[in-house]
Amino acid sequence: MDAGRFSHRELELLSALRNLGGSARSSELAKHMNVSEETIRRGIKSLSKAGALERVHGGAYLIGGVGDPSYFQRMGLFQQEKRRIAKHVAKQVRGNMTVFLDVGSTTAFVAERLRKLSGLTIVTNSMGIAQTLMGTSDNRVHFLGGEMHSKERGTFGAQTEKQAQRFVFDVAVLSVDGLSAKRGASFANVAEATLSEVVAECSERVVIGMDHNKFGLKAPHVGLSPKAIHSLIVDKKPEKEMARALKSWDVALVVVPDEKTDGETDACLEDKE
Repeated sequence: MDAGRFSHRELELLSALRNLGGSARSSELAKHMNVSEETIRRGIKSLSKAGALERVHGGAYLIGGVGDPSYFQRMGLFQQEKRRIAKHVAKQVRGNMTVFLDVGSTTAFVAERLRKLSGLTIVTNSMGIAQTLMGTSDNRVHFLGGEMHSKERGTFGAQTEKQAQRFVFDVAVLSVDGLSAKRGASFANVAEATLSEVVAECSERVVIGMDHNKFGLKAPHVGLSPKAIHSLIVDKKPEKEMARALKSWDVALVVVPDEKTDGETDACLEDKE
């Protein structure tokens, strides 16, 4: 990298990103550098145009770093679809509920929607979601302890699971890496898979929001039973085999409307009682 191309402030921003592990949210960078988030956003925009970093929703990551962080890569994929899904997932939550939010990228968009509600008890293993929701209205945020996984920007393991078991969740918003008719929900990370089982057992209602690209995918690890899923909120209808499987599992399927449609939600299956 030719340092002469960048201003002193831009070089400081790149250095801050390296110090924070190669990826960070704008709020983290602003606190680290003791400047405003608007200053950070301008710097990210400029450096992105120069090809020095990748700009994603809510933050940035260094290009070509050690395994470009998967969390930020995911945040940059299918953003419009995820925002639409998150809008409908957030409708499952009302004030004064106890809610679990996992480390998924779609879940991060849900967290932004929940900033408008008050009286929530939020429990999460996601560092980014905890930062998004702390200090909003009179909401209370509990960040679960455990081993930090840098790529997922969250905590996992026995300690995380034990702390999660101390709560009764009105709604758990979970993410999956794949959903197939034969295997159900699957996860790339065994720790995520295990945590999904634990949280589902503590929840009155489990809601999964995911983009349609995950239909038919099979990740290595099995997590919560598909019969534990109350609602699946997606941006496109699944094929017939997947739709039949969802019905057999008694999962309520909601397909969110495209922004170009008349705005009516396409509820493909009746909700669970």
